[in-house]
Amino acid sequence: MKLLDYLNSLRPADQADFAARCDTSVAYLRQVAYGNRRCGEGLAISIDRESGRQVRMQALRPDVDWDHLARAAAHA
Repeated sequence: MKLLDYLNSLRPADQADFAARCDTSVAYLRQVAYGNRRCGEGLAISIDRESGRQVRMQALRPDVDWDHLARAAAHA
C-alpha cells in the first residue's frame, strides 16, 4: 500500500498517533507521501513497523539495499 493511501485510510486522530509512533508529524508524512521530501531509512523502517507492514520500507526507499542491511544487522 502507498503511504498516502494508508494515511488517508486513518482518521485524523489515528494519523497523529501513527506519526507520533514514527517520531514525526502528519505534515512531514504527507510531504513524503507526495514526493516533496525524501524518506530517511530510519523513518522508512518506522513506517513499515508502525503500519503493520502495510506500507513497506522497500517501497518507500527502493534505492536502499534492505537485504544487505538486514544481514549486516544480524551479524552485528
